[in-house]
Amino acid sequence: MSSIAFTFPGQGSQAVGMGKELAETFPEARAVFDEVDAALGEKLSQIMFEGPEDVLRLTENAQPALMASSIAVLRVLETRGLSLARTAKFVAGHSLGEYSALCAAGTFSLSDTARLLRTRGQAMQKAVPVGHGAMAALLGLDLDAARAVAEEAAQGEVCQVANDNAPGQVVVSGAVSAVERALEIAKGKGAKRALLLPVSAPFHCSLMQPAADAMAAALAEVEMKSPVVPLVANVLAAPISDPAEIRQRLVEQVTGVVRWTETVTWLAGEGGVTQLVELGTGKVLSGLAKRIAPDVATQSISGAADIDAFLTAVTVSTQDRWT
Repeated sequence: MSSIAFTFPGQGSQAVGMGKELAETFPEARAVFDEVDAALGEKLSQIMFEGPEDVLRLTENAQPALMASSIAVLRVLETRGLSLARTAKFVAGHSLGEYSALCAAGTFSLSDTARLLRTRGQAMQKAVPVGHGAMAALLGLDLDAARAVAEEAAQGEVCQVANDNAPGQVVVSGAVSAVERALEIAKGKGAKRALLLPVSAPFHCSLMQPAADAMAAALAEVEMKSPVVPLVANVLAAPISDPAEIRQRLVEQVTGVVRWTETVTWLAGEGGVTQLVELGTGKVLSGLAKRIAPDVATQSISGAADIDAFLTAVTVSTQDRWT
């Protein structure tokens, strides 16, 4: 019998048209998008379905949009009999995906999650003036080597490891001049490629402290319940369930490292997970998982055909846990 963890994608997986097929096919998915639109006071779903791409890509739109797409998939699965509590051992999400995971596991309501992610996106964008920060992917360097590159590049400015996405794929973040220095240093240390990322702010570094403060205030005002299955937290790469700790780790996550390699390694090792199921738009996390833990099965669910295939498989393998 497979042991499943549900994973939820982060920023960069968004695409114009996301969620449209779900909304047109399943009333319960349409209801998710309608509720998110109402919570935000605008038609985010129209931007998701029709674009324009540059508006969808804005951090304040991309974050709640990706969450809505993930939860729409989950609601369709639940309407067809799936129980997250009985089907999954853990949930995990990449950066903003952690909020999607917590919504899925019942810690936050859907409306509250949408509003939190709108606040998070706006706060992260405002924390650093446009053009003052940057992020870069260092490909072909391990975590320790990337950390050494960032330290050498800083020269009194901020340059830190932001995402440990997979072996040989580490992202650094910080002041634009320091990150540009990191590109050259990384190439000199054997990186296969080092390239600036098309992002509008330097996420997951100390420059995001104003955004962390904003999220601490926002999270303090929101009702939180214990998740029905533990969350494997970005900043710990370990499971947590206590709402007070979840709140603390979500605040830390804004400036902290997304420890995704360690998260997947923990799930596949101590967590005993044999299948990672990515809910929502794209297949980024499934691709990373194949590099981190190649023996773990992966599946991405974003459309009707994916949903049917998963339900057929999971019904056979976990039938005794279904109602």
